[in-house]
Amino acid sequence: MTTEPVARSSSARATLALSCVATLLVLINFTAPVSTVQTIRTALDSGAAGQTWILGSISVGLAACLMMAGTLADDFGRKRMFVIGGGLLALATVVCAVAPVTPVFVLGRIVQGAASAALLASSLGLLGHVFPPGPERARATGLWGAMVGGGIAIGPVYSALLGKVTDWRATYWVIAVAAALVMLWGSRALEESRSAHRRSFDLAGVLTLGGGIMLLIAGLTEGRSGWTQPHVLILLVAAVLLLAAFVVVEKRVAEPMLDLGLLRRPAFVASIVGALMTGMGVIGLMTYVPIAAQTMLGMSPLASAALLAFWSGLSFVAAPQARRFVALVGDRLQVAAGLVVCGVGELVLIGITEQSSWWRFVPGLVLAGLGSGVVNAALAGLAVRSVPAHRVAVGSAANNASRYLGSSLGVALVAAVLALAPRGGGAAHEMGAGLTYAAAISGALTIAGALLVALCRERPESESPVESPRLASTV
Repeated sequence: MTTEPVARSSSARATLALSCVATLLVLINFTAPVSTVQTIRTALDSGAAGQTWILGSISVGLAACLMMAGTLADDFGRKRMFVIGGGLLALATVVCAVAPVTPVFVLGRIVQGAASAALLASSLGLLGHVFPPGPERARATGLWGAMVGGGIAIGPVYSALLGKVTDWRATYWVIAVAAALVMLWGSRALEESRSAHRRSFDLAGVLTLGGGIMLLIAGLTEGRSGWTQPHVLILLVAAVLLLAAFVVVEKRVAEPMLDLGLLRRPAFVASIVGALMTGMGVIGLMTYVPIAAQTMLGMSPLASAALLAFWSGLSFVAAPQARRFVALVGDRLQVAAGLVVCGVGELVLIGITEQSSWWRFVPGLVLAGLGSGVVNAALAGLAVRSVPAHRVAVGSAANNASRYLGSSLGVALVAAVLALAPRGGGAAHEMGAGLTYAAAISGALTIAGALLVALCRERPESESPVESPRLASTV
């Protein structure tokens, strides 16, 4: 049996506030280097490979540790994982702030990713426990989803502004203090919750999945400088072998970290596919918008970060409003519809050149932002309800891991497309041509993802908590 969600109370309001603040902080930290990467690269004397790792290293820790964090949160305490995540984020951010060389900064970012995984998995798990299914949960998950867009909007602007006023390292000192305050607030205000059925720790599952995802993202990151390099091929092959081993392990272990029977639940599959395609089709392209604006139009880092806010800021605004349509259009169809709008917005970016005004970006970014807000809110609700009540943190972890793995795939895809764009005419012309190809491919992928989510049709029996024998044994 599982613990029952608690009624709405002052404790529930504190849980909602803490979950939203922590998620906002995680995404601000995640996107902070986007506008200041050149400054950090110069300060740390990083090469091209170092710059790639400055941007991508946090995804390694995030995606690799999310499932482990979700499992530990459900089995050993969601509050406990939240507090540990806040403390670890504070310490890792201090490492980034004092880093004398690139490897130390990258190591700090990887640990930041692991800490962020603990905060994301436990925060949405706490919301799923506190708020029962219905309008209140839709409102809570909508606000949580809004924080994803809000953090992406604030992060690049915040770091660019603080970098102009003082040193780039101040960005990380402020984040470290904020993380410490979140940890202290969580230790005082949150109530502990966990599954009534405490399972044995699936060490083999943690090592094979975490190691496989870590090697895969490392291979994708290193592959941007050449996909045929021996070490890149070794990383990718090792990743595939470990992920295949994870499937074998989960089929054989008595109490798996991720019950593969969940894959027979259409809502769970829709949650995973929707998050993966959000990362791969949308976030991957949007990561390059500031770089494209700087290269093509000569915009400053601050101005390009503000331009990106047309996407991320509108995502923040749209997410809380999505709850108003839950009764009319279910969360799965909201995800599909939101992805379609995102895809159309990306297709609108086709044809931007170095002669274009910055206003040419705005219609596409507005559409993609509105669609992303709906997707973020609906995915949060879908992730919580697609798993048994005692596994809500695992549902959150699987959803977020898919998002960040997808974003790594998307960034690698866009980088490859830009590298294959026609040469000649200068860097601005080449970026314009590459952006057109990348927008076309990303838009098509996003719309295809919407179709896949729409096809995950749900049947009443498919959402039963006794979907598989293993699930039945834990309910």
